[in-house]
Amino acid sequence: MIKNRREPFSLSRACVSLAGLALLASCASTPTATHQSTGWIKDEVADSYVFGYPLVMMSVARDAAVGTEPGRAPFNTLRHAQALPPIGTANPPQPGLDTLASTGWLDVGDEPVILSLPDSHGRYVDARVLDMWTNVVWSTGPQFVAGTAGTKGVRAQTIAFVAPGWNGELPAGAKRVEVPTRNAWISVRVQSNGARDLNAIRKLQHGIRLAPLSVYAGDAEPAAPSRGNGSSGVASAAGTPAQQVAALDASAFFGRLADALADNPPSPADPHALKFLADLGVTPGESVKLPKAADALAAGLADGRERVATPPTNLLSANGWSWFGDGVGNYGPDYALRAYAASTQPGIGTKDDEVRAVVTQDSDGHPLNGANRYVIHFPANRLPPVRGFWSLTAYTKDGALSENAPGRLAVGDRNGARRNRDGSLDVVVSSTRSRTGNWLPAPRADMQLVLRLYAPKPQATDGSWEPPAVVRQ
Repeated sequence: MIKNRREPFSLSRACVSLAGLALLASCASTPTATHQSTGWIKDEVADSYVFGYPLVMMSVARDAAVGTEPGRAPFNTLRHAQALPPIGTANPPQPGLDTLASTGWLDVGDEPVILSLPDSHGRYVDARVLDMWTNVVWSTGPQFVAGTAGTKGVRAQTIAFVAPGWNGELPAGAKRVEVPTRNAWISVRVQSNGARDLNAIRKLQHGIRLAPLSVYAGDAEPAAPSRGNGSSGVASAAGTPAQQVAALDASAFFGRLADALADNPPSPADPHALKFLADLGVTPGESVKLPKAADALAAGLADGRERVATPPTNLLSANGWSWFGDGVGNYGPDYALRAYAASTQPGIGTKDDEVRAVVTQDSDGHPLNGANRYVIHFPANRLPPVRGFWSLTAYTKDGALSENAPGRLAVGDRNGARRNRDGSLDVVVSSTRSRTGNWLPAPRADMQLVLRLYAPKPQATDGSWEPPAVVRQ
């Protein structure tokens, strides 16, 4: 196993690459026309791409989700999913079957935004808010794990999301949470027990309230609510936010970055990274003036994209599975982990919120394909360590639910997974129905499996537990 260790991505690598330039006194020096090489452009573009990727992706996701059109919602309102995700869609990728989500985008620039959660009466609820750099600024995870909200679910509570330094009176009993960026993404996921459970979920959703302070206090009119189908997010003809960002050229990417930086400063503050951007002609809130070196820009962009897609060394891995460890959700200067997480599991919370392990190969290193039969054996003392619940789902290679699978698409401890006499548990994965074990239907094609742990225990992210191998029979 690769242990989860902090190896922060550092922009200092570019300093090394620049050291050989005779006319560059230091990494902080301002590039001039006297440079004899454009190597510094490629290096700084690549580093800046990794640094800025989460902010650009979040801005793309925000622009696709905010509005009054069907399937969208205005700022500071929630869009409630009203049904399980459709079959055959990969937008968003790997749609969850265990919860229905109420999602929205906050704007705390003018006034605080108030969230009220009702008592869920034992039903699992996971709520989180991510700033524009994908750091989790608040979630119910630690509360759930600490047990202050009961065995499962959450108690009634009110949270006030405010801009740093805001002074004023908040509703009685509201917990103040400062959001370092003007915008933020919010998700409230409610446990679903299938189609028969939808009315109960909708009733709980009706009790969730999100509104600017002035609306919450009754001094202003609320924005029109929005409702839609699907698990979360907004479908886009242009693809997922990650696909849209991947399609941006250097000018478009850094233009979006400069625009978003004006209201969403980096966290932690990193003047060195901002200096690199200034070297490239990228200044918060201003038009971008990139160097006239098309080849170097393109090469740097390609390098940046490759680095975003490359699993970082502090990703946990075992038996072909990979998942995020303790550093997820609060990244500090670990820009490589932050960018990779934003690209592969957008909206992921902290180690206390959720673990999502992914595998695409069997124990022999061959690609998973539903035409085969696989067995995943969990020993009695090695079941997924959770305080909430866990589930296993099969997706197509691109992250869609299979069109040829039956309605029961997930196996887990909340939907009757049967144990063996010794307490162990076997999951059979195949496109052909199995009469033994716990059958997980799979697409008859190359596929991926996702193991979700809701409210995981510490051993799920500290390296002391690992998912079992997927063995072909």
